[in-house]
Amino acid sequence: MGEPAGIGPEIVVAAHEALGGRLGARPLRIVGDPALFPGIPDVLGTKAHVTRTPGKPDPKNNDAVMQSIEVAVRACLAGEAAAIVTAPINKDVLHRSGFAFPGHTEFLGALTGTTHPVMMLASEQLRVVPLTIHMPLADVPRSITAASIVEAAEITLAALARDFRIAKPRLAIAGLNPHPGEFGKEDAQVIAPAVEQLRAKGHDVRGPLPADTLFHEEARKTYDAALCMYHDQALIPIKTLSFWDGVNVTLGLPIVRTSPDHGTAFDIAGTGKADPRSMIAAIKMAASIADARRA
Repeated sequence: MGEPAGIGPEIVVAAHEALGGRLGARPLRIVGDPALFPGIPDVLGTKAHVTRTPGKPDPKNNDAVMQSIEVAVRACLAGEAAAIVTAPINKDVLHRSGFAFPGHTEFLGALTGTTHPVMMLASEQLRVVPLTIHMPLADVPRSITAASIVEAAEITLAALARDFRIAKPRLAIAGLNPHPGEFGKEDAQVIAPAVEQLRAKGHDVRGPLPADTLFHEEARKTYDAALCMYHDQALIPIKTLSFWDGVNVTLGLPIVRTSPDHGTAFDIAGTGKADPRSMIAAIKMAASIADARRA
């Protein structure tokens, strides 16, 4: 369901209709307040209800927003659903009623008992993983450690093999500073040692690599995913290449979870301008990953 005041309910309905309510042999079930989805059969309802005013979020709806995620996760953990595809939420609105997590990814980690869920943004053109996510840029250097790089890299490599069926996954690791090694100390003292640890374990890993030459067409052919040091270093290239069909995938969970790679878009909610392409791509990728895990 996502944030009721945003475009979540609209793209959920549009994707459901575009796909005819199923994907292959799998039926699609919408989770949320059934009152938001008149005419849609078999909505998996929440106990809490919402009042929707497009573009005007109301913290009173937060219980239903969180319940919709919890209901979907329980269905996956119980084997009643193959995957969960979440619509965008608004963290600022949720925080007004005590939401204790930075975002979706960490909330899903808590619900599934996962200590280090990892966010990947994926499309046919590129897969990227931001090591650090939502924080001021000034805080990034001291948040990067060799241990965190190794852990995120190994989770990413395992997901490439299991979820994307890549027999020998290759990972590129971006440097933090321009021209890694020429400026700052993080590339030589933190990132390079982490890369050496990964290579010593037998992983096909390269880095630290300059981010300004990492994402052109020829460079992308040399790796299966790129581990980036901060949010925009990862998201700018994939949103440039795949603005309408990029998918957010949470790695390291015991369940399959994807979502559209965009936010709640309060400014266009209720106007009929919401584009469901990223939601449709997220549904299709979730099904593909579920098939890979079952195989």
